[in-house]
Amino acid sequence: MTSTCNMLLRRTLLGQAGCGFGSLALQALLPRVAAAEQTGQSAASPPRLPMLTPRAKRIIFVFMQGGPSHVDSFDSKPELTARHGQNIDFTGVRFGDFGQVTQQKLMKPLWKFRPGGQSGKLVSDLFPEIRRHVDDLCFLHGLHTEGVAHGPATLFLHTGATVQVRPSLGSWVLYGLGSENSDLPGFISLMPSDANGGPRNFSNAFLPTVYQGTPIGRAQAGGGQMTIDHIRSPNLSVQQQQHRFNLTQQLNAIQAAATQQGRDEAEAVIRSYELAWRMQSTAPQVMDLSKESVETQKLYGIGEKETDEFGRQCLLARRLAESGVRFVQVNYSDQSTNPRWDQHSNMPQHAIHAKATDKPVAGLLQDLKQRGLLEDTLVWWGGEFGRTPFSQGSDGRDHNPRGFTVFLAGGGVKAGFSYGSTDEIGHLAVDGKVHMHDLHATLLWLLGLDHEQLRFQYAGRQFRPTDVYGEVIHDIFA
Repeated sequence: MTSTCNMLLRRTLLGQAGCGFGSLALQALLPRVAAAEQTGQSAASPPRLPMLTPRAKRIIFVFMQGGPSHVDSFDSKPELTARHGQNIDFTGVRFGDFGQVTQQKLMKPLWKFRPGGQSGKLVSDLFPEIRRHVDDLCFLHGLHTEGVAHGPATLFLHTGATVQVRPSLGSWVLYGLGSENSDLPGFISLMPSDANGGPRNFSNAFLPTVYQGTPIGRAQAGGGQMTIDHIRSPNLSVQQQQHRFNLTQQLNAIQAAATQQGRDEAEAVIRSYELAWRMQSTAPQVMDLSKESVETQKLYGIGEKETDEFGRQCLLARRLAESGVRFVQVNYSDQSTNPRWDQHSNMPQHAIHAKATDKPVAGLLQDLKQRGLLEDTLVWWGGEFGRTPFSQGSDGRDHNPRGFTVFLAGGGVKAGFSYGSTDEIGHLAVDGKVHMHDLHATLLWLLGLDHEQLRFQYAGRQFRPTDVYGEVIHDIFA
C-alpha cells in the first residue's frame, strides 16, 4: 500500500528529474560563476574601463621557448669577440655548481652583426628580416629573471612565480580589462607545450575560471592542427546541435527560475553557454587563413618549408588580435623538456630556429603596421632567459638568467630605441636593469592597468600580478 501524501506522480517525477539531469553541469559551474560575480564580472567577461589612460588595447606575445642567445642576436659585444678563447671566473647559478667559482672559456658570437634601419641598431645575421624593422622596435637589454632551469623560469615568465600556483599574465589582463569580443575568448595561447609548466602557463589559478587562457592546438601537433577542441560535434548536424542547444538552455532556464539563491549566477552560466554557441560560427571564420590574400600569406612565409608552420601561427595571431582578442600568445615550442632554442651544444642549430621564426615575426610587424594595428597592439618577443657568453662543451651555451634581451613594438613604446645593457661580455645586466616583475608591471601599465591596484582576494590575502615587487619602466614610453 502506498501513502498518498508521499506518493509522487510519475509525470512529476520525470519532469523534476529531467530538469535535474539537464542542470547537472549548471550546478557544477555555479560556484565558479559566483566567484566571478564577486569581482563584478559575469561569465561573459565584458569589457571594463582601464584604471589608467591606455596606450595599447591588446598584447601579442611571441614566446621563444628555450632561451635564444642574446649575444648571438640583438646584444652586440665587440669585447666578447676580442676576448674569444680567454678564461674567466664564473660563479655558478646551477644546482650542481651553485655559488662555486669555476673557469669558463669565452666564445665569440657565431654570426656577424650588421646595422639596420636609420637607427643603425646592430642585429646579427640570425635575424636579417627583423633587422629591417629595428626602427619600430624597443629593445630591453638589461633583463634578468628568476629560475635557472626551463620549468621554473618559464613559469616565472608567465606567472611571476617559480613554484607557487599563480595566474598567468594573460589571465590578469583579461581579469582587469575583460574581452573586446563577446564571441571569442579574451586570452588565447597558440600551440602551447605541455612541458615546462604546461597548462599552468595559461592558467587562471585562483582567479575565476572565466579568465583561463584557451589553448588552440598543441606543440606536438604542428601548425596545421590549430583548432579549438570540441568546437563542433562530428556526429551531429547543425540542426541537431541547434536543437540540443535550445533544449539545454530551456532546462537551464527552468532551473534558474526555480533557484532561490544564486539566480544571477545561474543566468550567468546560461550566458556562458550562449558564448560557446556563438563561437561555433565565429571562431572557424577567424581561424580560416585561406581568407587572406596570397601576398599576405607570403609575407609570413606561409608555403615555404622552413617558415610555414610558425608563419601560420603569427598570421592567426594578427587575425585574433584584429577580432578583439585581448591577449594572444604565439609559442615557438615543442614537447621536449629541452626546448628548441636550448643549445647546450651545437649552437649552429640556432640558425634553424631563427630561419623558422625570423620572417614570420617580421611579417607580423609589417602587417600590423600597414593595417594601423601596431599603434594600439603591443608586440612582445622573448624567451625565459638568455645564454652565457662562454662556451659549454665545444660549441654550446648554458642558461643565463642574469642578463638577456627582449624587444617590444607598438602599443606606446619608443620606436628605434634601446634601453639598458649587459656588461662588456653580455653576462650580467648592469645598466637599466629590468626584472621580469618590472616587465610585467610595464606591460600592464601600457594596457591601462596599475599592477599595484590590480588585486584579487584569495586565501585571506590580496594578490596582485607582481606580488610585492615590480617597477614600471616609464623611460621606454613614447
